[in-house]
Amino acid sequence: MQKAAALFLILFLGFSVLLFAQDDSEPEKEPDWADNYSTDIYTKGDQTFSFSLGVGFPIVFIKEGKSVYHGIRIPKTDIPMGGTGDLNYNYYLGPNLFTGGELGLLFLPTTGGNTVFLTFFGGKLGTQLIFGRFEFPLSVTLGATIQTYLDFGYFGFFMKGGLCAFFRATSEWSFGLTSNVSWYPQWTKDPAKSIDALFVDLSIIARYHF
Repeated sequence: MQKAAALFLILFLGFSVLLFAQDDSEPEKEPDWADNYSTDIYTKGDQTFSFSLGVGFPIVFIKEGKSVYHGIRIPKTDIPMGGTGDLNYNYYLGPNLFTGGELGLLFLPTTGGNTVFLTFFGGKLGTQLIFGRFEFPLSVTLGATIQTYLDFGYFGFFMKGGLCAFFRATSEWSFGLTSNVSWYPQWTKDPAKSIDALFVDLSIIARYHF
């Protein structure tokens, strides 16, 4: 009986020492996000919000099947470069497929000293290539545009194709560059007055992941 009591006391004290030592130890630290980075970081339901600022200019105007303006010059004058900015929301359907929407503005000074404003909004569909911490989304946006110039206003269709290059700096933020080619048609009842315009832009972009 005494041997059993002594054994019980020894086990009790030993268990108490082990329990105290475990409670007194420092909690394990979670590995840093950068150490756990994986190209499978996107899953269904992930979302991003981005904003960009940059420059834009026309590359071609087509009227009745002929180019009436090409490049960045027009006879005897120059087309000034304008500015652009937009807001983007993306919802990921999987690691490499996303949908979303965007809202933006493109403005261009004219040769007469006025300004053309093109507000655009629409839905997008895209895919994303990932190489380490570099991400390359490609997307197509379809939507509507409101174009204003002096007293003239036009509401119509627009389409845009874009490519971004991001560096995933942290778990929440990516930074990079984006470039888009946009098609802004102005279709009227009189084909002689209809025109199709193509613009290109280059912007810096920041993207928040949540």
